[in-house]
Amino acid sequence: MIQTNWYIITGGPSSGKTKVIEYLAFLGYSVIPEAARVLIDIEKSKGKSIKEIRSNEVEFQKKVFGMKIEIENRIPPDQITFFDRGIPDTIAYDKICGLNEGHAISASQKRKYKGIFLLEQVLFENDYGRTEDEKFANNLSGLLYKSYLDLGYNIIKIPVIPIDERAEFILRNIEKHIKRK
Repeated sequence: MIQTNWYIITGGPSSGKTKVIEYLAFLGYSVIPEAARVLIDIEKSKGKSIKEIRSNEVEFQKKVFGMKIEIENRIPPDQITFFDRGIPDTIAYDKICGLNEGHAISASQKRKYKGIFLLEQVLFENDYGRTEDEKFANNLSGLLYKSYLDLGYNIIKIPVIPIDERAEFILRNIEKHIKRK
């Protein structure tokens, strides 16, 4: 198993992950956007609607999983990097889609993330790329927690507070971890 200096920011749809990632990038940290959002943006630039892009959720999730693997293979493990979702998120999505999550579990066991931050749900909002509803988001949040927990991770929950305070909460936790060494 490869040990990394990567931190995962996860949570259900409309939990504020993207905004926290954007703020960390603004502060100068290396960040990786959510693969699903990148895929949606690429497909929308080709003229496809969100309905077309997400019409076959199983195929969509397979493409997202492939992108995650490709991205992780490119990032140096020793580089401090924040990811908007990690490979174990696929375990939760596979469960929701009724798929066998064995491939995602296997891929998740190849690298060890430095830390996992689960953002608690904020007020649910739809946007251009979101097809899920609030019930789905809450269900997914619980499955994400379980997926990382089952892989042996200590998950740090981030409460609903302003974006900058969430980022500072994450950075304080990382500093504590670094000082313990």
